[in-house]
Amino acid sequence: MEQTKSVRKMFMAVVIAASLVVCGVVSGYGISTVSSAVKGSQATLTGAAKEGGVPMMSGVPTNFSDLADKARPGVVNIQVTKRIQNVGHGFRNFPGNPFGGDNPFGDFFGRGLPGEPSERGAQKGLGSGVVINTDGSILTNNHVIEGADQIKVKLANGKEFDATVIGRDPKTDLALIRIKGASDLQALKLGNSDDLKVGSWVMAVGNPFGLEQTVTAGIVSGKGRVIGSGPYDNFIQTDASINPGNSGGPLINMNGEVVGINTAIVASGQGIGFAIPVNMAKEIVTQLKDKGHVTRGWLGVAIQEVTPQLAKGFGLKEPKGALVSDVTKDSPAEKAGIERGDLILEFDGKDVHNSQELPRIVASTPVGKTVNVKIARDSKTLDRQVKLGEMEEKQSEVAEAPSQKQLGITVQNVTPDVARKLGLKKASGIVVTRVEPGSPAADAGILAGDVIQEINKKPVKDVSDFKQKVEKEKGQESILLLVQRQGTSLFAAVTPR
Repeated sequence: MEQTKSVRKMFMAVVIAASLVVCGVVSGYGISTVSSAVKGSQATLTGAAKEGGVPMMSGVPTNFSDLADKARPGVVNIQVTKRIQNVGHGFRNFPGNPFGGDNPFGDFFGRGLPGEPSERGAQKGLGSGVVINTDGSILTNNHVIEGADQIKVKLANGKEFDATVIGRDPKTDLALIRIKGASDLQALKLGNSDDLKVGSWVMAVGNPFGLEQTVTAGIVSGKGRVIGSGPYDNFIQTDASINPGNSGGPLINMNGEVVGINTAIVASGQGIGFAIPVNMAKEIVTQLKDKGHVTRGWLGVAIQEVTPQLAKGFGLKEPKGALVSDVTKDSPAEKAGIERGDLILEFDGKDVHNSQELPRIVASTPVGKTVNVKIARDSKTLDRQVKLGEMEEKQSEVAEAPSQKQLGITVQNVTPDVARKLGLKKASGIVVTRVEPGSPAADAGILAGDVIQEINKKPVKDVSDFKQKVEKEKGQESILLLVQRQGTSLFAAVTPR
């Protein structure tokens, strides 16, 4: 009997030891000894580290409560009202999109809760914002407040205030608004988005579908994403759950600092959201606060991507830089001696890795500053001194053409980026970004994405030229437009209002 008991004890000991060794292997401690596995497990359970006050276990947060408690008072809910002529037609909620419904990046600006009654002739929308100063300054997305007749801000404590627009920047989809009379505001600290690494933990706070002060968490899935929203795309990608209504809300790191402004999602994908890096927002906010708008440096070149084939032609080991495909007459670039076919490798001491980087670098450079531009030409590396001019809004802005009322369309200049997306051989003419339902243009079959090349058989250069030509044709029974659609040219007769 005693022998049987001894055998059983030995058997149980072996089972327990084997279990501990397996736990050690799963936890990453190997199978060296049972005692080391046990000690390692104890160390992990009792020695959880903290980052910014967030309990961490093996680098994985175990609790976001403290971080959420600190962040939520600095996040506001925004409700806007816009009076419209056609009930049911919503806001243009993503800037710089010339493709209408073909855009894969879906609505991110909540349009009210399902079944919520709205005043006839008015469109309501929901968004989020970040308190960045106790004076009532709030950072949000431009598309949240664009065209709004009334902006209501609701704080985390339930208090509501009317807000006014201090300034906005459609190119980066950022806006600064302000409320007055709030004495207990809590501003969130703006961090450094350059320090973010792919895989870092982040938290999103916002107002998705009207669900106030919603907190979600995830990681940084990617950086420097170009999604076709505008000329300065440089988005942070995250899998933290964000939805319509989160627009303008913060993306927060584990130190409780704002590192991004949530802006867009992929309508057909899950766990794919995008935020504007806070470092870009810092540059914009300063100008919005001081001037109400943003001024940007202007070089005066059209550029294109450097393909592997082009790189070989320039004697490069790998594709890099931005290839100059055209130079604007009397521009800073022309005056400095930059020519078509030059490859821009460096601008103001900053390496230009690809064509997407150059517009951001130039735009963030002060107007009037003289900078060194390093170019490659005929297998030689040259330096050119360029004094930057000021970019005019019409040069790349999505323009609400004055002719919209007569034809019922919104148009934009065809930039090199738009030309590439539309498969055009050159950047010329204007592209239709929006067609008003029931308008003369809609009745004539004009679609978003159509490129207007001629008006009454006269070439159209840009938005300004289009405006002038439409004004000249005022009073005509119909206007003949030549448009290009998916590689095919066709005429459309539009009867102005």
